[in-house]
Formats: sequence, structure tokens, C-alpha cells
Amino acid sequence: MMRSADDVLLLIDLQYDFMPGGALAVARGDEVVPVANRLAQGFAHVVLTQDWHPAAHVSFAANHAGRKPFETVALPYGEQVLWPTHCVQGTQGAALHRDLDVPHARAVIRKGHHAEVDSYSAFLEADRTTPTGLAGYLREMGAKRVYCCGLATDYCVAWSALDARAAGFETVLIEDASRAIDLNGSLAAAWAQLQAAGVTRAQSTDVLRGAL
Repeated sequence: MMRSADDVLLLIDLQYDFMPGGALAVARGDEVVPVANRLAQGFAHVVLTQDWHPAAHVSFAANHAGRKPFETVALPYGEQVLWPTHCVQGTQGAALHRDLDVPHARAVIRKGHHAEVDSYSAFLEADRTTPTGLAGYLREMGAKRVYCCGLATDYCVAWSALDARAAGFETVLIEDASRAIDLNGSLAAAWAQLQAAGVTRAQSTDVLRGAL
């Protein structure tokens, strides 16, 4: 069945650097792609996101002398996890997976392109004030519900879902169309936040048959 025109599917960061073998690989991340393709067939309105960092990005451990990936550092906007260099603009690692088959996607939101601030959410950068423009775009398109999935559940997907909810949209996180990093208990913490915010937890089969 085709979803209502005010339902939007948000496919988050289905890029090579987050796939097995990538610079910041999410275990079994490639399994998400065929599920995303099936879901997309049921939505007239699909939006993609791409992590899109300059090489000098502040979140890269390589740009902090003596620091290693997954350490944390204090930045002006708060505590920042330092990541391996990933999704650098124009590289193969930043490209969307070749098997992603969503030709009718209406928009691609690129995030993390400001060198001095990280960006997990598709709506707001990590300073929590710099917008990507997605919320305004969705409002102008008449969207009411946002269905989020992709990589990784406990970072970019969860942050996007929380911000979609805060922006006033009904929000669903599709669990089996997402995979997690689960760093130091981050997955359980994310699900607790999502539940508290009123984000619905769903499976792709329920979404496809219109139950959610």
C-alpha cells in the first residue's frame, strides 16, 4: 500500500563508510539497504541524508593531536566523541550505497559540512541551534508523520527522530531498518530517550501493511 501524502520516509546515512569495511562501520549495516528499498516503495515522499564532512572536521580524532578514535573531548557546544575520519566530501566512503534504489527520493539533506560542529541529526547540528532546513521543508510539504531509519540507530537515527518529534511531527523509528553502534550502552540510552519523547518503535512489516 502507498502511504498518505503527509507521511515521509527519512533514510539516514546509508553510506559506504558506515557499511561493513567502511571507516566507521556499523555491524550488519548493509542489511538495512534492501529493507529501506522495500519501505521506500510504499512512500510517495522519501528524503535521504548524507554525512558530508570536510577533511578538517572537528569530530575527527586525526585532527586532535594525541587523541584516538572514540575518546571524548570538550568543545564549545559540549562533549564530543572523536570519530575515525569518515564520509569526507566527494570520497567513495561518503557515497550512498549503490544498491539503494530510491529514484523517487525528493531531497538529499547533507549534514556535518560545517567544520567546527558535528551533526548527527537530520534536523539540527550538534550545537543544537544550527538548522539543516529539513523541518521547514517538511512543514512546507505538509508532512505530519516522519518515519526514520538507517545508520546508526543510537546516533544519527535516534537524534533525527527526537528532533522530528520536537519539531512537532508524529515520529516512528523503524527498528529492523536500522542498525546500531552501541558504544558504552548508547543503544539502551537512546531507546529510553525515544520512548520518553513519544517516538513510536516499529518494524518494517507493520509500516508496510499500514498498521503504523
